[in-house]
Amino acid sequence: MSLFTDRRHAGRILASKLGYYAGRPDVIVLALPRGGVPVGFEVARALGAPLDVLVVRKLGVPGHEELAMGAVASGALCILHVELLAPLGISHEDVVRIVRKERLEVGRRERAYRGERPPLDVTGCTVVLVDDGLATGSSMRAAIQSVRKQAPARIVLAVPVAAPETCRDLSAEVDEVVCAATPQPFYAVGLWYEDFSQTTDREVSELVAAATREQEQRQSAPMAGARAS
Repeated sequence: MSLFTDRRHAGRILASKLGYYAGRPDVIVLALPRGGVPVGFEVARALGAPLDVLVVRKLGVPGHEELAMGAVASGALCILHVELLAPLGISHEDVVRIVRKERLEVGRRERAYRGERPPLDVTGCTVVLVDDGLATGSSMRAAIQSVRKQAPARIVLAVPVAAPETCRDLSAEVDEVVCAATPQPFYAVGLWYEDFSQTTDREVSELVAAATREQEQRQSAPMAGARAS
C-alpha cells in the first residue's frame, strides 16, 4: 500500500507537482520539523529555492497530552481552543504554564535547527509550506496562521499525502493546495511510507545547513560567471 519509500522520495515526487515554481526568486520553502524537513529539502533543491523551518508545538491537555487544546508556532503565534478549557477544567494557570513550556521548546528547536542564522524574511514572497503529510491538519493550521502574520504574497500548502477532507478544509485558508496523493480511506500518514522512522534533531539541522550551502552556491554562481566574462 505504500506510496513512498521514505520522506526524501516523497519530497521528490511532491516537487514534480510544483515545477511551475522552479527558478523563481520570490519562492521560499518552509518545512515543519521534524518530518517535514526531509520532504522540504527535496522540494527546495528541485525548485532552486531557500529552505527554512517553521516550528509548531501542540498544546496538550494536562493529563491527556495527546488531546490538543491549541498550538504555538514560530513567530510567537499562540492558538487556543477556548471552548475546551472550561469543560475540561483547565485553569488559566495551566494554560500559561503549558504555553510557556512549549514556547521555550519552539525556541530551543529553532536554535538547534537554524543555529545563529536569522529566520528567512517571507514578506512579499511565495511561501511553499511543506510537511510529510496531513491527517487532521491541526499543526498545519497553526503554521499557516504564523506565516500569514508575516505578510507573504502567497501561501502554497504542499504535502505528499493527505486525508481528502483535510485538503478540502485547508484550501480555504491558503492560496493553493498541492497534495500529491489523497488516498481514501486514509487512516494515517505513516501508512503510506515504507520507512516512516522518526527524523532526529541532528538530521533536521544537517539538512537545513546543507540547503543553506546549496542556496549560497546557487547565488554565487551567476556572480562568478559575470566576473569570468
